[in-house]
Amino acid sequence: MLLKKQGFPEESELVLCTVTSVQYHSVFVDIDEYGKSGLIHISEVSPGRIRNIRDFVKEGKKVVCKVLRINQEKGYIDLSLRRVNESEKRRKINEIKKEQNAEKVIEIAAGKIGIKTEELYKEVSEKITGYGSLHAFFEQAAKDESVLESLAIDKKRLKIIGDTVKQRIKPTEVEIAGKLKITTYAPNGIAIIKESLKKAGDASNGRISIIYLGSGLYRFMVKADEYKEAEKLLKNATESAISHVTKYAGVAEFARESA
Repeated sequence: MLLKKQGFPEESELVLCTVTSVQYHSVFVDIDEYGKSGLIHISEVSPGRIRNIRDFVKEGKKVVCKVLRINQEKGYIDLSLRRVNESEKRRKINEIKKEQNAEKVIEIAAGKIGIKTEELYKEVSEKITGYGSLHAFFEQAAKDESVLESLAIDKKRLKIIGDTVKQRIKPTEVEIAGKLKITTYAPNGIAIIKESLKKAGDASNGRISIIYLGSGLYRFMVKADEYKEAEKLLKNATESAISHVTKYAGVAEFARESA
């Protein structure tokens, strides 16, 4: 990573590490993001009894660890490998990949501008505040190019950065879904259902996908930039559909799908 985080990580923080030495009862690592060393005791490598610690870790291997204890005075950082579940591991690796992609934007743009990568990185990173990470800033810029203007740098450089962001950073979308069960015995039941689904589409500004699953069951799916927006669209769509069905003595029930 181009820029190391300052200070020490926090307890319970997930960190990406590189194994530097494997001993009989412990593993020594470099914490990539902070440029500091850490230690994983054998009891924190894996649940259960370990016969050979090298069955789990080897020098040069990248591992995601959880910070257990920190002694800043002595510079000790105790880590755990076994306390990181698969979901946390995937999330951390995905976060690292995103940041590496953002740094690649800087590298490519710097090459086109004709300056060192570190120079452009420093120029950009010093001017982004409130975004948490370089990738978060570029992701917002991919949605709204005017965000880049906050960098207040040379227009030529700004255009090169903007073009590179468009090529490499794709705005993330959240997706939520659920199933709507519609029951109606009205003579014009089909027309009622069709109209209820149309109202769902209108209420979501046409941003809902509806799939018929059979036996009066419909899958509603919404994509949006943020969960709050997606939740609102799905709520508007389902309430409009249910309201229309019940207006004609039908029954409609909606159930969210788990993430």
